Amino acid sequence: MLTFNSLIDNCLGDVREIMPWDLASRMEVNPDLLLLDVREPYEFDAMHIRGSINVPRGILESACEWDYDETVPELAAARQREVVVICRSGRRSVLAVAAMQQLGFEDAVSLKTGLRGWNDYEEPLVNLTGEVVDSDLADDFFTPKLRPDQRRPTVQTQ
Repeated sequence: MLTFNSLIDNCLGDVREIMPWDLASRMEVNPDLLLLDVREPYEFDAMHIRGSINVPRGILESACEWDYDETVPELAAARQREVVVICRSGRRSVLAVAAMQQLGFEDAVSLKTGLRGWNDYEEPLVNLTGEVVDSDLADDFFTPKLRPDQRRPTVQTQ
């Protein structure tokens, strides 16, 4: 049985990743670059990279295709475009790129370290209204806040 992390590790052999500083450079060089944020809408609304589009991971495959309720025309037409897939940590984006490659996307890459790394690199994030988000607020937002019931149970020995 695979774990979430081993599933990602299995995809990494076929998925290219770029670092935040590489993305900043690509954004300057390629005005046609498509930034695809696969986080949930509430995450995207709180903060995202300016100019990115939001397609949650859960509907990605149908959003990439024509003739579905979830179709995102810009994405469905982007199989030959350079696409950078973004999430919070760079893990969901690896899975998303693996799926997109199977669907024929030729130049999709994952943002390694995700938006946490983008923020650490001191690149700007904006909220739903386009206002720049304070980097300390972003740090707090990206910090995991696990409840006790979400933690792996400990085995008690007698």
